[in-house]
Amino acid sequence: MSSLSPEQQLVKYLTDAHSIEEQALTQMKAAPKLAGDESLRRAFEEHLVETERHEQLVRERLEAHGADPSRLKDAAGKAGGWGMLLFARSQPDTPGKLVAHAFSYEHMELATYELLSQVAEVAGDEETAAVARSIAAEERRMGERLAEGFDAAVEASLRKVETDDLDSHLDHYLADAHALEGQALQLLEAAPGLVDDEQLATLFRDHLGETREHERRVAGRLEARGESPSRLKDAALRLGGLNLGAFFGAQPDTTAKLAGFAYAFENLEIAAYELLRRVAQRAGDGETAKAAEEILVDERAAARELAASWERTMRRETAKRASEARL
Repeated sequence: MSSLSPEQQLVKYLTDAHSIEEQALTQMKAAPKLAGDESLRRAFEEHLVETERHEQLVRERLEAHGADPSRLKDAAGKAGGWGMLLFARSQPDTPGKLVAHAFSYEHMELATYELLSQVAEVAGDEETAAVARSIAAEERRMGERLAEGFDAAVEASLRKVETDDLDSHLDHYLADAHALEGQALQLLEAAPGLVDDEQLATLFRDHLGETREHERRVAGRLEARGESPSRLKDAALRLGGLNLGAFFGAQPDTTAKLAGFAYAFENLEIAAYELLRRVAQRAGDGETAKAAEEILVDERAAARELAASWERTMRRETAKRASEARL
């Protein structure tokens, strides 16, 4: 980050935002057909219209700065969108997985635009800052609509499941939650050493302790039900956590980007536990439902603290860049 001027940094954030919108467009175009519920279908269709406008607005702000979208980043974004859709389609509970990942993605977009608005203000571009704040408001609202659709997602996922089969589906949801906690552990173990903000590092360390307890509780519920975590899922997601740590360590603005990504990941966990709680209630497993409710308290608190760190971390990185520019 220190090698970039405020103008260059703003263009970089705009190209990142454009690639994120390209991925969102890929998802939103296919999501209505996978939603499995009329209210969810409408939400995705309505947000597709918003997303098309977001892409246009970001493109226009790039053009105002004499820049174009990054073909490489956009291609990677589209590929990521298709990857998420293929994953959702491959699952027995497609609507649930679709809504959970879309909920997380909306929060990643929210973080992106909150950070973009701050970068734009530093660069003296109030028009881009206003555009970013406007888009952030719509991403936040879509996240709220998806949260309102958790019940519908579970209903659509389990509509054809016989009562006798609910237990096996609950076991799959628990195994998925355990795998997510494994990825969270990998990320949180690396995160404190990647950031230059002590408050954020402390948050990561504190949440690491909570996450170890979450993993233990989920494993305990699986064992109580005569099951065990999925080694294949856990290994795949732990590798993902390691790769993410390496990626963020290579970024010039690691602290802000990692705070934004971790916020999106917390919201993926929030969605996973919201769905798990509902499936556990349907299956008559009160202990698992209670565990999910209690874990949700920690995940929501961590998400709030991460969001509260964005302005502080961006100020710190801006001040550091200005100081280095004077040397």
